[in-house]
Amino acid sequence: MSAGCMRWVLSRTVRAVCAGSNGHWTHRASKFTMCSERSSISASSQRWCSFSTTADDPKEIVPETNPALKKKRQDPQAHATVTSIGRKIPQRQIHVISDMGESLGIMHRADVIRIMDEKGLKLVLLSEHKDPPVYKLMSGKQIHEEQLKLREKLKAKAAPVQVKELTFSCGIAAHDLTTKLKQVESWLEKKHHVRITLRAGRGQPGVNLDTTLEEMVEQMGVMVGFVSKPKVIRDGQAAMCILRPPSAKERSQKEKNKAGALQFDTLNSSKASQNKTVNVDTAEESVQHQGNKL
Repeated sequence: MSAGCMRWVLSRTVRAVCAGSNGHWTHRASKFTMCSERSSISASSQRWCSFSTTADDPKEIVPETNPALKKKRQDPQAHATVTSIGRKIPQRQIHVISDMGESLGIMHRADVIRIMDEKGLKLVLLSEHKDPPVYKLMSGKQIHEEQLKLREKLKAKAAPVQVKELTFSCGIAAHDLTTKLKQVESWLEKKHHVRITLRAGRGQPGVNLDTTLEEMVEQMGVMVGFVSKPKVIRDGQAAMCILRPPSAKERSQKEKNKAGALQFDTLNSSKASQNKTVNVDTAEESVQHQGNKL
């Protein structure tokens, strides 16, 4: 039993005793009763205030429960995804793009849901900040492909490019050069950029260092791209270039050039064989003609 309840019981008991004694109140009893009542009232008021939710108490106004004090936080990546919103379209009028990329104009959401049911498509939000918001009808396969593309873009942005550095002199031995170029190839396979610096040897003039560096890069067994092509630095005492992995466009262009060169070589070899055959036939005819003369 709590202290407040004990005080309340005691106050009731004193009142009953005093009432049964024909109204003879003593100073001590009245004083005890008044103190008990005051303590009971104060205890009850404390209990009431501890559970009170009146608006007069400033502590009860919490920003989480007061809509006027709420601050809407916008996540910059909130819509950095491709997902279907289902059939619950919050807006009444929306701008719809078809699954083929054609604009269907502004449509009522009921008509959009009917098209979704007829064609078995899903609705994806493209831009909610426009008036009206822009949505696109997509199939499940299209949504999956867009999600894969988005993941690749996010990975490319999340992984910063590392730049590796390599320095050697123009008098480097052939074996050491091969080892260093293999190291460069391994870095390029890991999608890193490589800064190569070729410096002149001690007591040797820096002559055509950029051309020498370009020839060294051409000895590599893999295709490379250039962030910065070989150029002379340090007042002609060194040359520098920055390599990168080749792009898909550069790879395809190299394959086309290689296929064209192979076709050209095949055509030249076929012409050479035809010319050789013609020369043999001509020689045989001349020998036969001389034999007829004899």
